[in-house]
Amino acid sequence: MIRLSGITKEFPSPSGERLRVLVGVDLELSEGGSIAIQGPSGSGKSTLLGILAGLEQPTLGTVEISGVNLGELSERDLAKFRARKQGFVFQAFHLLQHFSALQNVTIGAEIAGLKEPLRSAREALARVDLADRLEHLPGQLSGGECQRVAIARAIVARPAVLLCDEPTGSLDPANAARVFDLLLDLHQDLGTTLVLVTHDPALSARMDRRMRLERGRVVEG
Repeated sequence: MIRLSGITKEFPSPSGERLRVLVGVDLELSEGGSIAIQGPSGSGKSTLLGILAGLEQPTLGTVEISGVNLGELSERDLAKFRARKQGFVFQAFHLLQHFSALQNVTIGAEIAGLKEPLRSAREALARVDLADRLEHLPGQLSGGECQRVAIARAIVARPAVLLCDEPTGSLDPANAARVFDLLLDLHQDLGTTLVLVTHDPALSARMDRRMRLERGRVVEG
């Protein structure tokens, strides 16, 4: 399902030297599996997730998801692939503040090219227990509810891969536990491959596998 081979990512630095953020990262994760990516700040976790999402290109190495080499896709085809095959959940909810919960999720369904985006959005919100909050704006929802809207948007197209970057980082403990339980339930119900970046060892312990990065290199897992 997911295969990373020799992923290295470099950025230019003010000194003119190349800054290596990732160095030779390899990963294989089977369909329907789950993995937690851990490490200190600056270890390359979010960069690795961005490369998995096709939002960043590696300097060296290849990324394959569902048998597709992301590096061989045009920008247009890559955008289509992301819309249909991948879902994204981030610490910041990235909801449109002047759109209702239903409208936020419907936009995701439309981008994915679903035939009945409104119906699909309603079903996704029902899956995250927000069927009674369809017309609420983000400012009228709690932090946990906003994150559940973001999750509904991420899973509306039933993606093959769900990528989560600290999805509970901005929530209080009770809401964080509820959101993470929901992510695991959806992962199991939909058969989605789950990749989670987290600092929380309690969350990572509930995943199938764990990987730890330090200074851009895999040191464990």
